[in-house]
Amino acid sequence: MAEAGPDNEIWELAIHREVEAYDFYMTLAQRIDNPEMQKIFKDLANEELEHKAKLELEILKTGRTLPLEQQFPNSTTYYRSGNIDSQLKMDYKDLLLLAIQKEEASFRTYINLLSNVYDQASRDVLLAIAEEEVKHKLRFEIEYDMLLKKT
Repeated sequence: MAEAGPDNEIWELAIHREVEAYDFYMTLAQRIDNPEMQKIFKDLANEELEHKAKLELEILKTGRTLPLEQQFPNSTTYYRSGNIDSQLKMDYKDLLLLAIQKEEASFRTYINLLSNVYDQASRDVLLAIAEEEVKHKLRFEIEYDMLLKKT
């Protein structure tokens, strides 16, 4: 088995962020009343799991495996801190703004991780996920703009 090195630490950090994003979106989907937004949040949660799978593949390429508890998302991981309670009291517009901020932060995380990865295939994975995070952000920005036009 290969040892954990800087690249594996990068992948593990990124996986942790994807699980947090999955938890966030699934929790919102379960607790908001708007069926259309529930579907959007669930779809995004599933896309975060796809990102997680891509990142896990990078670890597997090194000959390492993940502990079983890291292989499956746990919907209580992120929200033990209680942050979700205050977020769920937000109105729809504020939830969209929060989602925009979270996707922007995810994008920046992946871009910042690029400076620590030198293998082109790994860089391509990070860039592809960064691009998907920007698409998520755009999805929320469009919804936010449409909401503003209605008011």
